[in-house]
Amino acid sequence: MGGSGVSPCDLDREFAPQIAQLLATPPLQSAQQYYDELILSKKHDGIRVSYSGKHGKGVCANRDFAEDDLVLKDQMLVGAQHSLNKIDCVVCSYCFRFIGSIEFQIGRRLYLQSIGASMGSTSERHCHGSDVGSSAGCSGSTNGNSNAVPQEVVMSLMDGNTSLPFTDQFCLPSVVACPGGCEGELYCREKKTGLLNTEISYSQSCADSDWDSYHSLLCTGSKTEPLRRSALQKFIEHANGTNDIFLVAAKAITFTLLRYKKIKRQAASHESSFSLLMEAWKPLSMGFKKRWWECVALPEDIDSSEEDSFRQQMRDLAFASLQLLKDAIFDPECAPLFSLDVYGHIIGMFELNNLDLVVASPVEDYFIHIDDLPDSEKYCNICMFLFARQYKFISLTISLAGTAFFPLQSCMNHSCCPNAKAFKRDEDKDGHAVILALKPISKGEEITISYIDEDLSYEERQAQLADYGFTCACSKCQEEQPI
Repeated sequence: MGGSGVSPCDLDREFAPQIAQLLATPPLQSAQQYYDELILSKKHDGIRVSYSGKHGKGVCANRDFAEDDLVLKDQMLVGAQHSLNKIDCVVCSYCFRFIGSIEFQIGRRLYLQSIGASMGSTSERHCHGSDVGSSAGCSGSTNGNSNAVPQEVVMSLMDGNTSLPFTDQFCLPSVVACPGGCEGELYCREKKTGLLNTEISYSQSCADSDWDSYHSLLCTGSKTEPLRRSALQKFIEHANGTNDIFLVAAKAITFTLLRYKKIKRQAASHESSFSLLMEAWKPLSMGFKKRWWECVALPEDIDSSEEDSFRQQMRDLAFASLQLLKDAIFDPECAPLFSLDVYGHIIGMFELNNLDLVVASPVEDYFIHIDDLPDSEKYCNICMFLFARQYKFISLTISLAGTAFFPLQSCMNHSCCPNAKAFKRDEDKDGHAVILALKPISKGEEITISYIDEDLSYEERQAQLADYGFTCACSKCQEEQPI
């Protein structure tokens, strides 16, 4: 298959034995212990991860579930907001909750649209597949901007100097800047009030957690050494211009590097660097992996005769990304982690296991609330009148969109007649994966989800599932299989 020839990466040859160990399937006992400990630490006692000869890893119910019951709320191991979506939504870079205020979210969106209008464009450049829940699609300022909100009103909304009516019912966490000084990452801060409502403190747990887990090695702020900052900026620009899945892969590598350093500080002096790296790598070792350029689906506009060339281009693209990342954060103690083979398998793991990261915009809930009010209340101030008259012509209610790897959800097997689904409820305001029961599930029964649109025909389903490397033999497929 294309891209399977001699690797252009010297590390693939220099550290071949270590790379093979990193990419080997974890021993069953070690994997079972890992998942048992993870489930215990996260208090997900309603499920267990089990293994069978037929499907390998799977998730089973540890108790009975009724229809619509919450089966699992899984915290991501690594994930990222799509680059274009950052234009539309301001969210915490760690937990992915919307932050700031309704006024800030609306003002920022109007400001960006006014920039687009002044450049003779529409909001089309901000429209992509993640526009879930948009009240009016992406028709942009096609009316010549005659109903545009005055710039001073927009800036006043962004600065917090103008309050809109009823937003006190839609409070959002306040904004915390990146501790390293970069502008690309913001975090949420929850206000905590003492027992007598007199002592007010603030939590910076998301900023601290992201810094300790990933961002301290990827920050492009003023506190980062200039040469490394420049190298990081080149890597990020390349990912934004080609495929932002490279940004998720970089977070996976920094996650492992920082875990390695923490484990090393706590380890006995006689332990080898590679044994510590294997321990740091363990959470990522559990995910099902193939090389990205070998498992990525062939685009519809690529003829099968061009497949080898396409896959070679994907490998070259990954290698270019890896070289830029190495220039920024290479650590010789963890050199095998920077091989093209490992990088390709990390990205392939995301390609095969990731779940769409979606969080509904609170601005949509706000507009729904406003729409239900009588006009006398709806237009109670000039600012509300100006953009309430206009908002249906612009996209103000775009949801957060990204991609993430969830350690327990990713263990769930596929069925074309699943008994569970990934679905966010109204109360789910962050980036956790939420799995709900579609029907009653008995204790001991396997919990399955659908990786694809299960309403497709048998042939279409099997074609899509082939990209995941298996042929589905669920009860629905057995019934519909041509004789």
